[in-house]
Amino acid sequence: MNDGTLGTRSVRGPPSDRIVCHVDMDCFYASCERLRDSDLRGDPVVVGMGYESGEPHGAVATASYEARAYGVESAQPISQALEALPRKEVARDGPALDVDEAGHYRPVDLDYYREVAERIKSILRECADRLREVSIDEAYLDVTDRTAWTVVDGRTLAEGYARHIKERITREVGVPASVGVAPTMSAAKVASDHDKPDGLVVVEPGEVRDFFGPLPVEEVHGVGPVTARELGEMGIETAGELADADPRRLRDRFGQRGRTFYDRARGDDDREVTPTGRPKSLSRESAFPEATAEAGRQRETVSGLAADVADRAAGKGALYRTIGIKVVTPPYDVNTRERSLSGPVADPDLVEEVALDLLEEFAGDAVRKLGVRVSNLQFGAADQARLDGWDGEAAGGDGTETRERATEGETGDGQSSLTDFGR
Repeated sequence: MNDGTLGTRSVRGPPSDRIVCHVDMDCFYASCERLRDSDLRGDPVVVGMGYESGEPHGAVATASYEARAYGVESAQPISQALEALPRKEVARDGPALDVDEAGHYRPVDLDYYREVAERIKSILRECADRLREVSIDEAYLDVTDRTAWTVVDGRTLAEGYARHIKERITREVGVPASVGVAPTMSAAKVASDHDKPDGLVVVEPGEVRDFFGPLPVEEVHGVGPVTARELGEMGIETAGELADADPRRLRDRFGQRGRTFYDRARGDDDREVTPTGRPKSLSRESAFPEATAEAGRQRETVSGLAADVADRAAGKGALYRTIGIKVVTPPYDVNTRERSLSGPVADPDLVEEVALDLLEEFAGDAVRKLGVRVSNLQFGAADQARLDGWDGEAAGGDGTETRERATEGETGDGQSSLTDFGR
């Protein structure tokens, strides 16, 4: 591969100019279902739990872009998704329903999705010397030693190399990916989100700040809705305004995070692409379109989130000693509650039981967002703790429960991310 098309090392730019690719699979679970069943292509596809008859609760794991057009979103209660987009199987039997205004619903099949993901990661490992796997459908690649920022025939060799990666995934696996290319991890992440689905966006060195400038401030990597609202109260609406802000003022308001936001808006991010260690916690969150005090809806959401988190922990071979919830009440007050068990377990029913029990404290309260988390993870443990006595200890052994402001985690496209909420 020395013809320059893929950007080989023979025509390097300055060695200080890193080249980072962020590869993000588009609606990955739905794409996997379309790979398994080609008849789903072009139609709305929802992957989730709780839509089958007799299942009392569940949540959306992934919605294809066609399904999103009907208002179906990731982490949404499945009952709400079905109201917006009926199942095609039901619509065919219901004369009052239009089958053309219905979608395909499929159960979560993590074993199959992991198989497809491993085929993708195998390609990525071949294409980069350094790879950071963020989740089942997302990864950073440092390809500095594989290509260059040199421009040939009107495009950078880095763009050609990224296109080569995308085409390999499409050709060899059969699912679409969006790729962002930039000299920093944070800029590459934003670039991959910029032109979804099946996008390729390149931000060259020296252009990062101009690229960020007109974007809404929440596009800056790490800035979530709560932080964006607080920045708006400071008169900062765009990434460009964030880059021009007084860093001391940002630090006073947000602590060290304020300086991080400021640096990233200016294109400054010295993080290196390094392999990811094992997670310390796994969590999932779901926001309501409007704050709701409806107990049934809150419990349905928590049950669905608990099932998904427990399933993800099982997929990683993780046991957990602590189970917690996050409750966001108007305007944006974040409350976290957790309970520690007497030992590590892997018990989906217990996760749901504890989460619902913790939710009882907020009975009657209007809620904007809910989350469920398992933490204090152990991997490969031989024995699980007995399930009696779990409610006798709280984190730290002193029964402490915390109330704090939010720190938003990253979110990908279509799947809720596994983040440390409320930390």
